[in-house]
Amino acid sequence: MLLAHPALLTDLIREYEMLSALDADDGGPAAQRRLDDIGYSLCMATGTSDVDAALVAARHRLPGARVHDDSTLTARRRRTPRVPRHR
Repeated sequence: MLLAHPALLTDLIREYEMLSALDADDGGPAAQRRLDDIGYSLCMATGTSDVDAALVAARHRLPGARVHDDSTLTARRRRTPRVPRHR
């Protein structure tokens, strides 16, 4: 599996967190679409099918990541984008 560059992961995490903090789920269609796109990109970059798992996986790939990451304990539940399955 190809691994995404840490700089890309950092940008995706930062943008996803920013949109989440602005509560893009309740925003307009453009904000919701962007949040979905970033979530999808995180899933593709980490090889996961769930945004929460993708965020944890991305954080673990960053330089200086801790072995025991508690990010899932404080994460707000977000709508998971559908990741197409290719057969």
